[in-house]
Amino acid sequence: MLKGIAASQGIAVAKVYKLEAPVLEIVQKEANPEEELKKLDEAFQKTVSDIEKIKETASKTLAPEELAVFDAHLMMANDPELRSQIEDMINNDKVNAEYATEQVANMMISIFEGMEDAYMRERAADIKDVTFRLKCNLCGKEIPNLATIDTPVIIVAKDLTPSDTGSLNKEFAKGFATEIGGRTSHSAIMARSLEIPAVVGVTGILDEAKEGDSVILDALNGEVILNPTEDQVKEYTAKAEEFLKEKEALKALKDKESISKDGHKVLLVGNIGSPQDVEGVLANGGEGVGLFRTEFLYMKSEDDFPDEETQYEAYKAVLEGMEGKPVVIRTLDIGGDKKLKYYTFDEEMNPFLGVRAIRFCLMRKDIFRTQLRALLRASAYGKLCIMFPMIATLQEFRDAKAIYDEERANLINEGVKVGENVEVGCMIEIPAAAVLADVLSKEADFFSIGTNDLIQYSMAADRMSQPVSYLYQPLNPAILRLVKMTIDGAHKNGKWCGMCGEMAGDEQAVPLLLGLGLDEFSMSATSILKARQIISELSYEDMQKIAEEALQKETAEEVESLL
Repeated sequence: MLKGIAASQGIAVAKVYKLEAPVLEIVQKEANPEEELKKLDEAFQKTVSDIEKIKETASKTLAPEELAVFDAHLMMANDPELRSQIEDMINNDKVNAEYATEQVANMMISIFEGMEDAYMRERAADIKDVTFRLKCNLCGKEIPNLATIDTPVIIVAKDLTPSDTGSLNKEFAKGFATEIGGRTSHSAIMARSLEIPAVVGVTGILDEAKEGDSVILDALNGEVILNPTEDQVKEYTAKAEEFLKEKEALKALKDKESISKDGHKVLLVGNIGSPQDVEGVLANGGEGVGLFRTEFLYMKSEDDFPDEETQYEAYKAVLEGMEGKPVVIRTLDIGGDKKLKYYTFDEEMNPFLGVRAIRFCLMRKDIFRTQLRALLRASAYGKLCIMFPMIATLQEFRDAKAIYDEERANLINEGVKVGENVEVGCMIEIPAAAVLADVLSKEADFFSIGTNDLIQYSMAADRMSQPVSYLYQPLNPAILRLVKMTIDGAHKNGKWCGMCGEMAGDEQAVPLLLGLGLDEFSMSATSILKARQIISELSYEDMQKIAEEALQKETAEEVESLL
């Protein structure tokens, strides 16, 4: 048995499908530049066509924000800089196109991998994906197409690229196990979106697993059992059926309230990235939207910041779609790991601690005002809550709120109808804001805790860095104390507190967050019903006692043991 991280829940029993990339033997050859340039042009055309086909296949199962990665790949495949460097080498050195492509690709990958900016380092993987496809097309080698799998299998791989996950057909891809990755890795997020079991970070699985081996994937406990006995197959087949029955039974909770067995009520709401995601929230019994990530509107825009009308239509669609249920819309959270193709940020030593989110909006008030006008106009169509991200000081909140107040007054003077009870709050993701929560809540209408950033800023550990991933500890007592401080700070002034980070949908954390007094849990739509079931079986009073005990623990391991 091999151990890994349960990244997407479920149990599957099937045969191993080993995803192994074709081996390319590229050597330097003297060649005719004219012939090589023609070959290169054809390979680029096929690469673009391949990516477009994969995107089209992926669009049937993935949300718009998850499809954005293919737009980035298409941009790379059409990048004149990449192409011109390869062409220059072919012309100047009279070498074959395969060799020139490999040399340029290796140079670019090396540059990106050496960058301090985590976002730019991650782009190295995208360059590898695109240039590997280009080299395969030059060499006449076929990359395995997971879309052609027509029998039930469990995919075993080093990792899955966006191209791989975009090609998965979950009718036959019953799950996957990868050697690398964590719960927040691209492949893990995709697996949850597709609702297929996945175990990641399984060291040694490529050496141990053989093509066609029987395998059990236990993505409830993070275990992979190779060549199981007949008894084990029967046992886990029964467990898989039981898991699916439980999943089906959860649907009975779709229209129920989220209430503990001793009568304490909370809200379970969904995180979304586009108006199309509203359907998934409602289908899973969501009582509202706790986070609409508006940056995807900006990232999807081709050549400029989206105008007021475009944004207004998107926000209105979400508010109308949620039929009066509360909708928390986060203002533009760009910078750090999120870039725009039409805007160049100034270079910074550490973009994650630089001009991003509310800092960018306060510097570019023209962009901020456009978004606030669109939001206020849409507020007439539902229950809108506006949230400012990355607030560090009270003055930042006051400055942002003053611009909001100005634009509200401007619209009313123009005779435009706006909602009467719009709430304006802030995202708590910087430790300074958590410590100051009781002061901020005098002026903010609500808080939503962004645990992904709160954890990485508190632990001084980049959550995308594998060597320090052990420090991503949601249950560390230091993090729990910051969460408690935020909740108590909100309640001190009669305000509500939600959470929209990964932790809010973590089954292990839900009882603890209930006991800490969290009012609203915002999560992936597919996690809502399970969280509702968990809360319905718990006593709020008992969970308060457990939460108090957890706050006194010294390590994350002790908290996990307690839970």
